[in-house]
Amino acid sequence: MNSLNDIWNSVLDSLGDGLTATSRATWFGDCTPVELVNNRLVVHTPTEFKRDILQTRYAPRLEEALRDLFSADIKLVVLAADELESYLAETHTDDTLPEVAGFTFDNFVVGPSNKYAHAAAVAVSENMGRVYNPLFIYGNSGLGKTHLLLAIGQSIHSRFPAARVVYVKGDDFTNELVHAIQTGTTEDFRAKYRSADLLLMDDIQFIAGKQQTQEEFFHTFNTLYEANKQIVVTSDRPPLEMNKLEDRIRTRLEWGLMADVQPPDLETRMAITRNKAAQLGMVLPDDVVEYIGENITSNIRQLEGVVKKLTAYRDLLDDEITVASVKRAIKDVIRSVDYVPTADIIISETSRYYGITEDAIRGQSRQKNTATARQVAMYLCRTLTNMALTDIGRQFEDRNHATVLASIRKIEDLMRTSPDMASTIRDISSNINARS
Repeated sequence: MNSLNDIWNSVLDSLGDGLTATSRATWFGDCTPVELVNNRLVVHTPTEFKRDILQTRYAPRLEEALRDLFSADIKLVVLAADELESYLAETHTDDTLPEVAGFTFDNFVVGPSNKYAHAAAVAVSENMGRVYNPLFIYGNSGLGKTHLLLAIGQSIHSRFPAARVVYVKGDDFTNELVHAIQTGTTEDFRAKYRSADLLLMDDIQFIAGKQQTQEEFFHTFNTLYEANKQIVVTSDRPPLEMNKLEDRIRTRLEWGLMADVQPPDLETRMAITRNKAAQLGMVLPDDVVEYIGENITSNIRQLEGVVKKLTAYRDLLDDEITVASVKRAIKDVIRSVDYVPTADIIISETSRYYGITEDAIRGQSRQKNTATARQVAMYLCRTLTNMALTDIGRQFEDRNHATVLASIRKIEDLMRTSPDMASTIRDISSNINARS
């Protein structure tokens, strides 16, 4: 089954003798499937009378057939006459955007490090599909890329409520595709993304190296671009540095405007701190703001975390906000900057990246892909932790010192000669650090 019509006909066929040819023609002949999304199959019929018949007489049996087909509860929604238009207007705006409270242009603190990206984002929100298409925003984690992405979506949604805004993270795009292939709903998957007026993809670097995901994104990009629909993506690096990204996708991402976001300077960090405090209903003393700005230097999320802790001190402990209380709040954050992952986390992220079970990586399999993943995990254990070689070996069914050392040296050699391996190490390391 590759389309909604295939699914719908299969459901009707599964009713067997319970649905005669006459009944099928009478009640379902002009009934059209609309979409299958969020455990809900939506169909449209031209009259309210037929809608009522379908809901009262056939809905329970159809939902049972859907449950047998998907091994999950799928609700049947029947729309009549002009209900379809209002349904699409309501569900194809808010449902495709995540919670965006606070992620607006008004709440974005502009400074020298992000002024260019902010200006480009505003321009796109005011001229959707007409300038800077695609817009590619890149920079390290925690610097405001997602904020700008969602601010664009929020701005366009508020100005054009009927516009179809679709937001997705790179890894979720892959997961949705896998699910669509498994359930035979690839046409619905394609329709969701290729009918967008605005496509927002966060962390596109996660589709690199995934052949079928890149194939789908390539055709989605072409469809939207040729229809003058707006595309905005974010990444932790520019396209040129994504070694596993297909050249045809890389060149398309470079067609539009690339804008980087750098760590904020001291003045911007202080302004962000005041802004975050104001959002939480708190006014911080100048010396407190300055102390935070001087000590939290690279990550906006950490600034926000410190302000939230100060709010908790004030509300829960009735504690006055002073530099001393800030030092207590910052202590934990500074510790997280020096985050040292466990071997379990390293093996877990390596397993997820390669699509291999953790037991296989720890085990004795000599299959090439598994052996490489194991060597990568050993290398990362050595470089990201203070573990001794013998301790690393114990994580992999007590491999000896020499085996671990040989694995580490092999990865080091590959990183010098293979851009793909260097990119792999960078990707997995980024995923590991994101768990701090």
